[in-house]
Amino acid sequence: MSDRLPPLTALRAFDAAARHMSFAKAAAELNVTPAALSFQIKGLEEYLGAPLFRRLNRAVELTEAGHALAPGAAEGFDALRRAWLATRRALDTRTLTVTAGPAFTAKWLAPRLFDFAQAHPDVELRFSATLRLMDFDRDDVDVAIRFGMGGDDRDLYSRVLVREWLTPMVPPRLAEGLKTPADLLKLHLLEDGNLDFVDPPCNWATWFTAMGVPNPPEVKPQFSQADHAIDAAETGGGVVLGRASLTAKALQEGRLVIPFPTAITTEAHYRVLCTQEASEKPQVKAFLSWLFDHVEEITALDHGMTFVDSADVKT
Repeated sequence: MSDRLPPLTALRAFDAAARHMSFAKAAAELNVTPAALSFQIKGLEEYLGAPLFRRLNRAVELTEAGHALAPGAAEGFDALRRAWLATRRALDTRTLTVTAGPAFTAKWLAPRLFDFAQAHPDVELRFSATLRLMDFDRDDVDVAIRFGMGGDDRDLYSRVLVREWLTPMVPPRLAEGLKTPADLLKLHLLEDGNLDFVDPPCNWATWFTAMGVPNPPEVKPQFSQADHAIDAAETGGGVVLGRASLTAKALQEGRLVIPFPTAITTEAHYRVLCTQEASEKPQVKAFLSWLFDHVEEITALDHGMTFVDSADVKT
């Protein structure tokens, strides 16, 4: 038996068939006919000197030799794919792919994209609005903006973008009759479930307790996305415990106001992540510079606010 590797196309055909356990599905993935794929695998079996699949009536299954080869083949093609993506990204100085959560994308990034596009017409900017964990080696992403308590960012470029605080926000017409924090109890209290992971809690009970309102109500989140809760408040649906990062534009434009300038702070924050190599690319440098310049409009909202650490509030 030769130690030389068989043809790459034959190994690729085997890998696809082993993943799908179907010659037809593997052929569709590789855009070849089932007969052509079967011919490739037959040639691989002849090269090996042993069958890799048992051909059943309407299915196939791996032989012992097939089971031995499948994990290494899958790992090898995955390594090739990652190496190809890394090489392509290293040579690409125009395309920039950024991922952020749906709420942050809708309420902060998307409304400001035109400004970045005007300042950097040579950069082709792409966005992926998702909360999915990213693997920079596997996913075609240059920069990730993530919200949370922090994580294992070793070997990555990682920088805090903005720290979060929350306070009640209402449209101006609902703010007119609010004299004390307890008056908010007359309105529909809106809350999203995106902060359920924060410990200590950062919710309506925390804010009312910080303001000295006895027996604060337990409010169950009505929204799975923070931007939906904000939209409901803007249209007069109630008062939202709004996050500064997501409401900066609504506050600046007067669609929402802060009736009582006391906010609760949390250790949760936004951070920007990318590989160390990506942080040196010209389009990434340009985006990061633009991002940190513009995020100052969120920190500008701190002026005139009183902050209470959620860890100091006993509910």
